[in-house]
Amino acid sequence: MRPAHVTVVNLFEPGETDESWLTPIMGDACAASSIDGVTAGDFDVVFSNSLMEHVGGHSQRLRLAEEISALAPKHYVQTPYRYFPVEPHWIFPGMQFLPIAARSKIAHSWPLSHSAAGSAEEATNTVMWTELVSITEMRSYFPDSQIVHERFAGLTKSLIAIRA
Repeated sequence: MRPAHVTVVNLFEPGETDESWLTPIMGDACAASSIDGVTAGDFDVVFSNSLMEHVGGHSQRLRLAEEISALAPKHYVQTPYRYFPVEPHWIFPGMQFLPIAARSKIAHSWPLSHSAAGSAEEATNTVMWTELVSITEMRSYFPDSQIVHERFAGLTKSLIAIRA
């Protein structure tokens, strides 16, 4: 069973669809209520998967969390956990703890990346846009949500803020 209607917000391109129940729009999810066609309280649920770590630091994550909380009475917000031993975007052990220069070199040459960087500059940019989140941060962004630990091999792999 599919939802009656889904609105998808993408920062750089809205995407395309022939489905009447799906509306792709371009905009900043951290300022979603200022996007045409998006009004706080108009949605039943907000679903976000692996976005929190890509919005640009604490202040932007806080803005995103505030938007999510305002847009709908329910939400499901998943993000990779900072202290899982393998960085999930590059499948590289401990990469998230290395200096930016080292992460950039790995991002540029490591073969298991989710998307290969075309240049050293692109690798650095991608690394700087990827900042994994801790449990304490997730709890502070979503204080009225249950924080669920998604586990792999007994270790917390991802965090999910759920307000049902």
